Amino acid sequence: MPAPLICFDCDNTLSSIEGIDELGRARGAAVFAEVEAMTNDAMNGKLPVEAVFGRRLEIIRPTRADVEAVGRRYIETIEPTARATIAELKSRGWTVIIVSGGFRPAIQPLAALLGIARIEAVDLHFHPDGSYAGYDAGYPTTRSGGKPEVMARLRRELAPARMVMVGDGVSDLETAPEVDLFVGYGGYVARDKVRAMAAHFVTRLDQLSSILA
Repeated sequence: MPAPLICFDCDNTLSSIEGIDELGRARGAAVFAEVEAMTNDAMNGKLPVEAVFGRRLEIIRPTRADVEAVGRRYIETIEPTARATIAELKSRGWTVIIVSGGFRPAIQPLAALLGIARIEAVDLHFHPDGSYAGYDAGYPTTRSGGKPEVMARLRRELAPARMVMVGDGVSDLETAPEVDLFVGYGGYVARDKVRAMAAHFVTRLDQLSSILA
């Protein structure tokens, strides 16, 4: 029988930070404030993701070293119950995947720590000297409606017995029609629309155990 599948957003869910905002912080207070405002507008559904995605990266132009630093920050700011919760879910037979509008190379260290083999996220490109060379603009999570596309693809590929998505943002909430259960997460940022429309709303990842029992 196929395994059940649970997908987690990364930023403000598995970790307390927003990776793109941390990349902006490295460019100074003014850039950080501008990038953070755009991120919040997108995550609250005030702007489509595609309206801010490339613009933020063009403002920041993150280097490979910047991205590696954010990878370390993800681990330093990991959700306190994430490791135990994911270990328990895996022991119960769940397949665990990260589905994110963030950046694969930054998320990879956190995924490795959590024992998550598969990351559905955006690739970044760098020149040989480590300077910014662009991103995978065709990847679904760079735009609104992209996460549901990823979930539909995962369902076709894996044919899971059950499919669950956990996340904090409106882009995560968009997956609700494609999954069997959407769980809103508000441990760091409680978004009104997500709280109102999620089947369940948790503030700690270990609260998933009873929901998924």
